[in-house]
Amino acid sequence: MAGTPDYYKILGVPRNAEQDEIKKAYRKLARKHHPDAGGDEAKFKEINEAYEVLSDEKKRQIYDQYGTGNPNHIPQGWGGTGAGGYTVDFGSFGSWAEILDSIRRGEGIFGASGGFDFGGAGGGAAGGNPFAGFGGFGAYGAQPQAQKGRDLSVDLEVSFDEAFKGCEKRVTVRIPGRSEPETLTVKVPAGAVNGGRNRYKGKGAPGENGGAAGDLLITTKIAKHPLYARKGADVLMDVPVSISEAALGAKINVPTPDGKKARVTIPAGTQDGAQLKLSGKGAPKVKGTGNGDLRITVRVKVPQDLNDKQKEALEAFAEASDEKVRDW
Repeated sequence: MAGTPDYYKILGVPRNAEQDEIKKAYRKLARKHHPDAGGDEAKFKEINEAYEVLSDEKKRQIYDQYGTGNPNHIPQGWGGTGAGGYTVDFGSFGSWAEILDSIRRGEGIFGASGGFDFGGAGGGAAGGNPFAGFGGFGAYGAQPQAQKGRDLSVDLEVSFDEAFKGCEKRVTVRIPGRSEPETLTVKVPAGAVNGGRNRYKGKGAPGENGGAAGDLLITTKIAKHPLYARKGADVLMDVPVSISEAALGAKINVPTPDGKKARVTIPAGTQDGAQLKLSGKGAPKVKGTGNGDLRITVRVKVPQDLNDKQKEALEAFAEASDEKVRDW
């Protein structure tokens, strides 16, 4: 007997996947298996069926609990009208596993080949339920399985300096199913990177049918800085220099992200875009010891307004120079 389609497996997503994750997986598979693109029509139909159920919160909830996305196929309870009980003959039906498979597919308790023989009479279950006393069955057939609650995600924006030095932030979140918001103290480590995550177990959405609560994921977002950018533990920086400093060489003071200054040598003949490195002047490493580097990109600034002396000096330089800067 064929099992219930596993829509999560068809789309390749976990059971606690968010809607964005489900949509992304569907689009990728639909492009790959679309018949117009040479894909398999049956597979394409299967993918669309899975997405139709999992993209609809109500259908998805029904599917998670009963194994079907169609509310009309939810197995209904059984009720007797008399005082008599029931005698159940499982011989022609099959195994308990087959019964459960039939219920999860939405075929009801009679979906298997043989059916039941409600023959005799006698002291039946209260309320007329023929399965009272048989473990694993409730009013709707198979006992709903416990489901872990979904993970929740929150972005926490911090300044460049807060991420560099580390800090503590208070975050208030509203969790579905809870009447009051919860305030957490989030520790941002020194050297925190953009996109880094803190996981708080059991702080996510409540589980279903006795399942554990999901987790709360707080993602660090580093705000832009006028001078610096980050790449892991390395700090990136553009340093402007004049034409004369680039051509003749110079020693300049550069502000470092720890609030101090460093003396940097600009070699004679430095070109625009040249890379320099100050080792250990970057951010603290979250994993490991020490700091990253301060990586400097030289930007040669060409003056836009020249005074008379500058013009004379450059004209004299041009006359004295026989440098060929173009290959044609």
